[in-house]
Amino acid sequence: MMKISELLNPQAIISELSATDKKEVLAELTDTLVALVPELDRNRVLEVLHEREKLGSTGIGDGVAIPHGKIAKLGELQLVFARSTKGVDFESMDGQLAQLFFLLIAPEGAVGVHLKTLARISKLLKDVNIRKQLLAAKDAAAIYQIILANETSP
Repeated sequence: MMKISELLNPQAIISELSATDKKEVLAELTDTLVALVPELDRNRVLEVLHEREKLGSTGIGDGVAIPHGKIAKLGELQLVFARSTKGVDFESMDGQLAQLFFLLIAPEGAVGVHLKTLARISKLLKDVNIRKQLLAAKDAAAIYQIILANETSP
């Protein structure tokens, strides 16, 4: 099982989102992903994410949101990490603003990998100290190092 740090391209880290609402966050995350994986169809990715949000917010609470979905013909799992120090209303279960975001797009058939990666992200961000470190990090490189340093082995 790959680690989050092995799946997350350091260029796929947004140290400060400009988005101020849920729709803008999903668009900004998607634009970052499509810039790194140009074969992805931006509109299709957004459609998949919005469909998933209709089932219930991926804002899991404690300032964390993990928007995710599956795309046909995608070679491998893709991740984008973003931070909003101000916070964005993501309709989270606990009513708090979301500040830390992981976008997870998986190949259509990759159910196991998809679920394991979601679980790893949840476990990493469950730790209040890690969340505090991520919010205090000065830039994308520092964010990547925090994820690398705090990730447990498979």
